[in-house]
Amino acid sequence: MNKRLHLSIAHMGNNEQKYVQEAFDQNWVAPLGPNVDKFEEVVAEYSERKAAAALSSGTSGLHLALKLLDVQQGDAVFCSSLTFIASANPIVYEKATPVFIDSERDTWNMSPLALERALKEAAEAGQLPKAVIIVNLYGQVAKMDELIALCDSYDVPVIEDSAESLGSLYKGRKSGSFGKFSVFSFNGNKIITTSGGGMLLADDEELIKKARFLSTQARDAALHYQHSEIGYNYRMSNVCAGIGRGQMEVLEDRVKRRREIFDMYARELKDVKGISLMPELEGTKSNRWLTAMTIDSELTHVTPVELIEKLAEDNIESRPVWKPLHLQPVFEGTKFYPHDEDVAKYLFENGICLPSASIMTDEDVIFVCERVKAVLSVEHVNQ
Repeated sequence: MNKRLHLSIAHMGNNEQKYVQEAFDQNWVAPLGPNVDKFEEVVAEYSERKAAAALSSGTSGLHLALKLLDVQQGDAVFCSSLTFIASANPIVYEKATPVFIDSERDTWNMSPLALERALKEAAEAGQLPKAVIIVNLYGQVAKMDELIALCDSYDVPVIEDSAESLGSLYKGRKSGSFGKFSVFSFNGNKIITTSGGGMLLADDEELIKKARFLSTQARDAALHYQHSEIGYNYRMSNVCAGIGRGQMEVLEDRVKRRREIFDMYARELKDVKGISLMPELEGTKSNRWLTAMTIDSELTHVTPVELIEKLAEDNIESRPVWKPLHLQPVFEGTKFYPHDEDVAKYLFENGICLPSASIMTDEDVIFVCERVKAVLSVEHVNQ
């Protein structure tokens, strides 16, 4: 195949250019403006939240959530380990201490068992965390009932890192509707995009008002430039928000297509021994942002890295599952609470993400499946 099959790539709809053109026609090309206001309104309504702040990234949303929870130097913040490093970097921005919580196999997300153990130990030591960041991996929502109940029992606020799960459902509720705060990412590889950007959401409108204030350099209400607090340049531009407005109009179509792609992989690979696709918890609906699976190398005689390298020869982009944060060099020595075994490490060592872009054709998906089966069958013969 000559064309590149990307892991995940932007997929534009029909109206993004219209809203961007409006920004140019009105000369609203800087941060703030009508597109920003409307984008916030649409995302908050869709996510069943009362208010939202459009920002430059999902990372900035997590950072502001921690600021608004008064996380300071020396505080602990619990965080899912199996995630992109952006979930934990804001903890370090505030000189707080990250504590990483393992995954469990039903969702690949934060383990209630490990979280319960971590909270109990922290309470006995009189050092409860200031917050718990629960990540929804690859579109699959975590076990929110159990996790939030645990946090509520210790009066610890939850930040739902739903960067990868816009459009997903948990027991009829939208991803992004859980916790004191929630965060979306609109990076170029997400299920919908604003080129770059994010959103912070909450049901407390005053907190979101404060987030907007902090995200625009914390400028006081004065005629001159006066600042009583340290702020940040975190606001989304009116141009990017125009892209986001158009993308929200096609979100359900993008979720539908990503799920179709996952289902096609499942059908085409169902008879391949040693392959297990990422599960979907009963009562939930994943947006299937990425199709992820594990490979039993003892059965296939192929490691995920070997398969990735072979697929690359056919211009197919695939990647390992996120490397757990407790195994990252920058977080060496950080406290980690395992599930029973180290599930996050197992998923990293045995996991692979396949091309999942909603712009892929059925033929593209079948081609990837054929190449996966060809690699595995050749290796079996060689064994």
